[in-house]
Amino acid sequence: MHPSGLLAPPTNTVGEVPHREIDVHFQGAEQAVCTHVIDGYLVDPGPDSSVGTLLAALGDERPEAVLLTHIHLDHAGGVGALVEKWPDLEVWVHENGARHVIDPSRLVASASRIYGDAMERLWGRIVPVPEANVRILSGEGGEAGPFEWAYTPGHAVHHAAYRHKDTNIVFSGDVAGVRIGDGPILPPTPPPDIDVEAWHASIERIAAWEPAALAITHFGTFADDVPRHLAVLHEELDRWAQVARRTDEAGFEAEIRAALAGSDQEQGYLKAMPPDTLYGGLARYWKKRDTAAST
Repeated sequence: MHPSGLLAPPTNTVGEVPHREIDVHFQGAEQAVCTHVIDGYLVDPGPDSSVGTLLAALGDERPEAVLLTHIHLDHAGGVGALVEKWPDLEVWVHENGARHVIDPSRLVASASRIYGDAMERLWGRIVPVPEANVRILSGEGGEAGPFEWAYTPGHAVHHAAYRHKDTNIVFSGDVAGVRIGDGPILPPTPPPDIDVEAWHASIERIAAWEPAALAITHFGTFADDVPRHLAVLHEELDRWAQVARRTDEAGFEAEIRAALAGSDQEQGYLKAMPPDTLYGGLARYWKKRDTAAST
């Protein structure tokens, strides 16, 4: 551990470009939310409630830009605070999420209905980002700086993944699932945007890059078994979709908790993908499927 209490950034073992992992200690948990820094670019700052930890780890290091994989608060909630500190800081986000970064009022209202009085404790302030700071990623993919990016919906309609061209590390947000240490590989499925077929296609899009490593927000970098990781995620996505199909909210939560019980990383998983938030995304997916089939 660093004297500050932060997890020491691991030594990068993929290529020669410096790559840091910063544990922002979301809600006091270790290995729940990871901010990645490569080539000076910061991927997913985490929530505003943890931004102090992030800034302490960065010290005087000003990011080249902040890359958002998507706008969920555990990934992007702290970006406005970073722009307050560095007023010319550029923020990259897919076009489907850009308006909510510039004006987060609807996002905050929606989250407040879910989290109620816990909203500020969990997420902190949600600060708007000036439109001039926002670099909007339009379409299905392209190149930006040292990265190639791809539109990767399934977990969220505003999700993008980034491939660092020199190292072939893919910064995959949530589309490559949640994996902490030697724990299970699981798909986080909160509402409202879960689309199982689109998610499978996005996993395939990442696989086509043949990544040297997957850098995921929950939690860390995995280089030794990328093909296996993605194959298992395909299976787990279908598995949990079927669990949601045959059970109810309480049953689904119980099965998720059972899958995590006994893991050395259980607390990190519980913060990264709270079991009581996961059924709703798949239930909504199945309702849309059933409605489409009946018309």
